[in-house]
Amino acid sequence: MLTTKDAQYSPPATVLSATPSSNAQTTARLGPVLRITGEVTGSEDLRVEGVIEGLISLEGHRLTVGSSAHIRADIVAREALVSGEVTGNISARDRIEIRKGGSVVGDFTTARIVIEDGARFKGSINIDAGERLVGSDLGKFLGRVQTTAPTAPAVSPAPL
Repeated sequence: MLTTKDAQYSPPATVLSATPSSNAQTTARLGPVLRITGEVTGSEDLRVEGVIEGLISLEGHRLTVGSSAHIRADIVAREALVSGEVTGNISARDRIEIRKGGSVVGDFTTARIVIEDGARFKGSINIDAGERLVGSDLGKFLGRVQTTAPTAPAVSPAPL
């Protein structure tokens, strides 16, 4: 028989609602005992502690892979923070971060990357910052300078 001594009290979870007019963001959570096979898509941040196999698509949002998570999926997100285990390619518009104890086997495409000491990574990295690259702005600047720079007077070759 269950007594009040056996029951553990846990305070109710606080839920923040995000309406289009508010600045509050919510983070959806998948707990450590959940297992999902298939495609996960969403339009909010997601924290995973369980198992996902398939595809994760959160294009404008953050995916946080918790330390107990095991993911076998390709991932598309704005940011990917990995403390658990990921097998699959990660494409993150802003950044990918593998934290101490995290493990990724797959290829990265991102603008910025952080791999902490103690993290494991096997794959390739493609840094793709798009229009934010300084080089593209420098190329435009140099093109403008070359077209507006004064030219030297023409010199005729001396007769032989």
